Amino acid sequence: MGEPFIICDNLVKIYKIADHDVVALQGLDLVVQEGELLGVVGVSGSGKSTLMNILGGLDRPTAGRVWVRGKDLLKMTDPDLNYYRLTTVGFVWQQASRNLIPYMTAVRNVEMPLILAGEIGSQRKKHAEHLLEQVGLFDRRKHKLSELSGGEQQRVAISVALANSPKLLLADEPTGEVDEATALVIYNIFRQLNQELKLTTLIVSHDTNLARYVDRVIAIRDGKISSEIVRQAWAARSMDDPLKPVEAEHVEKAFQELAVLDSAGRLQIPKDYLEKFDINGRAQLEVTEDGILVRAAPQAAPMQSAEDLVTEMIQSKKLSRWQKLTLNVRQRFGGTHGHPS
Repeated sequence: MGEPFIICDNLVKIYKIADHDVVALQGLDLVVQEGELLGVVGVSGSGKSTLMNILGGLDRPTAGRVWVRGKDLLKMTDPDLNYYRLTTVGFVWQQASRNLIPYMTAVRNVEMPLILAGEIGSQRKKHAEHLLEQVGLFDRRKHKLSELSGGEQQRVAISVALANSPKLLLADEPTGEVDEATALVIYNIFRQLNQELKLTTLIVSHDTNLARYVDRVIAIRDGKISSEIVRQAWAARSMDDPLKPVEAEHVEKAFQELAVLDSAGRLQIPKDYLEKFDINGRAQLEVTEDGILVRAAPQAAPMQSAEDLVTEMIQSKKLSRWQKLTLNVRQRFGGTHGHPS
């Protein structure tokens, strides 16, 4: 395995809103291999879209380090970032209209970034038609956007994102405005492009079924990666003929969720686990033969007041003769709550 395609090291992003600092990312670590199809999930405000904007060169982190294809994005000038976006990254947004011009046909929309890239004549049109063919819309290439469904518009948007032959494809909620059946079509297109073009792809989504369509899923919580879901697949082969090719419907899939430790060894434990075992604030760690056991910390005994402590000591006859004399003097002259000297 070669050098990772993406490396995020202790990534921090703080936004200034009015007089308040809003921390979107707080020490996020991430490694993505070239050609990987990665899903990113998290609730609103968790930091997933901020991560995508930084990887896409649309925003700069406050602290930390980020590399894409061996290039340090933090050291890039603004012109360098513009060139990076034009030549390395393709974007697909939740609203297909953000990628598209509504009064143009599908093929003309795909031609627009090719015109900006300097392609001319029949070569440009042929390239645009090929990109639409890759997403299954060649027969709809002359239709205007108003004549296309929401799912078809999103597929045109994917073709537009591919026009600059990107090495990294970033999709932010690409199925957020389509139904489940259409979402499946779009996910399958991303997987097909990933396999055919070896295109490193990151998909941000709220869809809990995302793990079924990507290589792995990372969950971001409070600006950090908290867990990772890895898909494992194996073939249920026939006992009579174990060398017989296995049909796709006979391939079994399993999903294993793993907690992620950051570079400092910190671990985010799922909230429902903490609530189930009443772990709050502090935890007790125990090393076992199988690993590390996390338990709820025992409740600390309440602090004993000085007066109760003196009373207890008198009753247990643990006060010395001198301490009793000192206590009697304090009680006579107003110092009733002091510790014995």
